[in-house]
Amino acid sequence: MTTPTLDPPAPAGARRFGLGDRVFSSLAQLAGLTILIALAAVFVFLAIRGIPGFSADKSIYGPGSTNFWAYAGKALFGTCLSAVIAMIIAVPFSLGLALFISHYAPRRLAVPVAYVIDLLAAVPSVVFGLWGARTLAPALVPTQDWLNAHLGWIPLFGGTPYSAGRTIFVAAVVLAIMIIPITTAICREVFAQTPRLQEEAALALGATRWEMVRYAVFPHSRSGVVAGIMLGLGRAMGETMAVAMILSAGDPIVTFHLLTSENPQTIASNIAQKFYGDNIDIQSVLLATGLVLFVFTFLVNFAARGLVARSERRLS
Repeated sequence: MTTPTLDPPAPAGARRFGLGDRVFSSLAQLAGLTILIALAAVFVFLAIRGIPGFSADKSIYGPGSTNFWAYAGKALFGTCLSAVIAMIIAVPFSLGLALFISHYAPRRLAVPVAYVIDLLAAVPSVVFGLWGARTLAPALVPTQDWLNAHLGWIPLFGGTPYSAGRTIFVAAVVLAIMIIPITTAICREVFAQTPRLQEEAALALGATRWEMVRYAVFPHSRSGVVAGIMLGLGRAMGETMAVAMILSAGDPIVTFHLLTSENPQTIASNIAQKFYGDNIDIQSVLLATGLVLFVFTFLVNFAARGLVARSERRLS
């Protein structure tokens, strides 16, 4: 009578993948590869169609710009100015809402608030643009007049306020409202993933709730918060219709006045307002500015990821 032989035990650390695991892994890799291919395709398209714009005749750029880089630099300035103001307004609200939902509000209140914020993210940008141009701009005229009267010594609020109210300041407020939902949703989920044991340990040591959030929640959620902020920044820099419907069409200019009728143009809104007709030269110039925005956004995200990784290495 022979004794059955048993297979030797699998070495420590070895993992066996079933059919479902292999299929899921392949689909995940395919999804990641698809995103990379799409980004590469967009870059190639902008490069091929936009390279002629770098050497276009100076008459294409309008008054005040003698070459492409002066034209694109002014549009990039307007993009960065509106996005920075929007982030200054939106980030504190987003972090506060996310903390309120995840750590302060009772569940019967946190659930409907989170639901409403998620619904706000689904509102089309055209609706925000119409609301900003027709309702918010006139409503903010007294606020803009007050800022000019009391803080006019600051260049941002100087100049003669625009009576119609459709200024880069209003556009930045609308952008802030548009990016609050996505930033709040990501930060909320990241805050909720903080290990419960760490939170309870901080409270057990006598920390207040704010100290627990500061020393347990924020360090654990740093990378996720930066990801949410960068997604919001990406939408603010790339938003087209809402800004185009608030600001009047014009050539890009450099001005720090937020309340006057002379407003900087963003790259996206400038493309939306002028990309029409059969003028190949202006189309190539606009596509070249789109390439500049694409590369600039990529560099900003890359730098933010690098700073987060560096800070995490210091803490580890």
